[in-house]
Amino acid sequence: MGAPEVDHRIESLPIVVLFPHNRCNCRCVMCDIWRIRQGLELTVADLEPHLESLRRLGVRWVVYSGGEPQMHSDLAALSGLLRGEGIRLTLLTAGLLLESQAASIAKTIDDVIVSLDGPPEVHDQIRRVPKAFERLEQGVRALRAVRPELEIRGRSTVQKANGARLRDTVAAARRLGLNSLSFLAADVESEAFNRPGGWDAKRRSAVALGSQEIAALEQEVELLIERHADDISSGFVVESPDKLRRLVRHFRAQLGEVPHVAPACNAPWVSAVIEADGAVRPCFFHRALGNIHEKNLIEILNGPRALEFRQQLDIPRNPVCQKCVCSLFLPR
Repeated sequence: MGAPEVDHRIESLPIVVLFPHNRCNCRCVMCDIWRIRQGLELTVADLEPHLESLRRLGVRWVVYSGGEPQMHSDLAALSGLLRGEGIRLTLLTAGLLLESQAASIAKTIDDVIVSLDGPPEVHDQIRRVPKAFERLEQGVRALRAVRPELEIRGRSTVQKANGARLRDTVAAARRLGLNSLSFLAADVESEAFNRPGGWDAKRRSAVALGSQEIAALEQEVELLIERHADDISSGFVVESPDKLRRLVRHFRAQLGEVPHVAPACNAPWVSAVIEADGAVRPCFFHRALGNIHEKNLIEILNGPRALEFRQQLDIPRNPVCQKCVCSLFLPR
């Protein structure tokens, strides 16, 4: 008998990544979202027709991403709609608006993930916003004052400007009073983050690491593993030693020194990304499968285009997946 046929229809979708707003108030060197001029956002009226799809798919976790979700005109109303369905809400944010929106965020969001690029001077340099670290710190403090138990985690994008400062980034996370910190490599090769057609070699080289910088990153990773063993074992630093070392291998692969290796991932089968214009993607990096302004979510996810995509997707061999900087793997 042959191997059983894989069912590519989606009956259960644990996670939806939602872009409430498409613009951003940072000018980060590794992202071009800030260049968007026409602001778009998803409203309560946009999502209400899809609540039945969310129920039938059993969606229980929505992650606000973007763009900067806090730039939405009424994020609290959007959150109220989703929380009314018993859905957990996570906010990904640069944190510049946390202080001014602390009361609303504390009331309507279940947990927060803030972008942290390094110690203050490095963070501000990468964000290209004066006093960005200070505003983030004030925002975290304001959230803690309103809701001390709220989980606030940090996520650091490793790149040329901070690759040798991982331990300083851990110290910065401790200074902010974060619950944990994770690291991921900067994406420089996809069309995501408002980069249609991708970056040219000059733009990539401004963010990616060269040979000497990779050597410095490798040394920094080993020092982090050695000197912050307690932070790693406790989970404050989320990645294991092996996953931290994968950061080095990723940048070596960009230089062609080692092959690209796709991470273990089944995101297109357990999650979906809904962008501010209504486009539905299987993940951040693959092409859109449809639009919620034209069809309901279940019809999009189980339509001919989506089924064909999942049937043909061979993650270990797919060139987009091989260069992916993040992954999601959940039991189906």
